[in-house]
Amino acid sequence: MLINLTTTRGINFANIILMLVSCAIAFVLPFELFLFSYAVLGPLHYLTEISWLHKSNYYTKNKYDFLWLVVFGLLTTISSIFPKIMEKITKAVVTILPGLETWDIGSNVIFVGFMLSLIFVLIKTNYVRFLAVFLLVIISFIFQDNNFYALFFTVFLPTLIHVFIFTFIFLLYGAMKSNSASGYASAVVMIGCSIACLFLFPGYTGHQISDYVRESYKDFSAVNFHIINLFHLQDLSHAGADIFGVIYNSSTGVVVMRFIAFAYTYHYLNWFSKTSVIKWHEVPKVRMAIVLILWLSAIGFYAYNYNLGLKVLFLLSFMHVYLEFPLNFHSFIGMGRVAKGWFQKPKLA
Repeated sequence: MLINLTTTRGINFANIILMLVSCAIAFVLPFELFLFSYAVLGPLHYLTEISWLHKSNYYTKNKYDFLWLVVFGLLTTISSIFPKIMEKITKAVVTILPGLETWDIGSNVIFVGFMLSLIFVLIKTNYVRFLAVFLLVIISFIFQDNNFYALFFTVFLPTLIHVFIFTFIFLLYGAMKSNSASGYASAVVMIGCSIACLFLFPGYTGHQISDYVRESYKDFSAVNFHIINLFHLQDLSHAGADIFGVIYNSSTGVVVMRFIAFAYTYHYLNWFSKTSVIKWHEVPKVRMAIVLILWLSAIGFYAYNYNLGLKVLFLLSFMHVYLEFPLNFHSFIGMGRVAKGWFQKPKLA
């Protein structure tokens, strides 16, 4: 029996199948699955989602709010890919605004962009927004030396929180709005697959990692390291130069990679499974042609040299994370409204 992808129930069942397939492949080829998904599915997701968000005014109150988020994406890209250029920009800014020389670009720009997105969703008045920016910068100065703050905003928010937590929220919000049993089932299956990745066959280390995979994945390895270290999954204090051995060859490294591969792959597939509902493909032909040309070009960069592809696509990758922040908050607020409705007494006629 074919699944009807034009109905909510059909999409939910399709998502369950996509989760199970993603999870199964993550068990067998965790590193390879991630690298494939990130290079092939990722760029098409970025391009089509940004195009779709633009049609919806990025879920913000004012028309040009997204430009702030674009600037934040540029700052993050320059500080990560072109640190020397960022040093020059910082020096120029400090001459105008003394005191900012100690401001940590890495974590604070993401923090301000994330929290400002909530302001964009809730508040329309411009002077309140500028006051919010001022206050957020002050708050970021207070917390920037906190290790958890830095890890949360530079490592986890743009990666696993974006692809796993927010995707789960989208699933749950959809189930709550439609009061759909299949929707709740898909949310449960997503959690179940995640648990399976982390706890099923935890001692397996038989997968052989090629030199190409090691070299291609090295720029992502910080995420694995911080997950293992933060949750004390393995003692890394004596790993020394063999930290990559832990990430690639240990049983702990394997189960963490399974989860990461599953989270990223399903995040992308979830987006494409909803095509008939959110209709991201209904755009002018010229725009769709540009999207397809850029997508094929991105795959070409990754095929030529994976690490080069990462650098070329870095801005697009981070831009879609920033531009999705208002939608993330919109979903949280929507869930709160639905939950509130459950507990409100019906009005008497």
